[in-house]
Amino acid sequence: QVQLVESGGGLVQAGGSLRLSCAPSGRTFSISSYTMGWFRQAPGKEREFVASAISWSGAITYYADSVKGRFTISRDNAKNTVDLQMNSLKPEDTAVYYCAASPYREGVTTTRPYVYWGQGTQVTVSS
Repeated sequence: QVQLVESGGGLVQAGGSLRLSCAPSGRTFSISSYTMGWFRQAPGKEREFVASAISWSGAITYYADSVKGRFTISRDNAKNTVDLQMNSLKPEDTAVYYCAASPYREGVTTTRPYVYWGQGTQVTVSS
């Protein structure tokens, strides 16, 4: 069973930065064949798309309008990790952030094509 593990969450003041990282726990799972995505879920709300990087190259990326220009997704296939750099954080960015992997390249701004998920890491932005 593949398990993705997120790290880097925490408490930060508005305007600050955090960097989240995600890596698979199994040695045989390679992210290079997967589209990697980040999602978030705030209390009482549905899980929403944040960013994704298409498989192997990572050159094709997608962002939610709410984070465009502030967040950057990057993948290092050699290290088998995918990061989310979050700058200019706002209180409305507060949520549990999830890493996910999808074998598809289409529809990757929704949760539907993702087959592997992490447990999530809490990000809290204080005003």
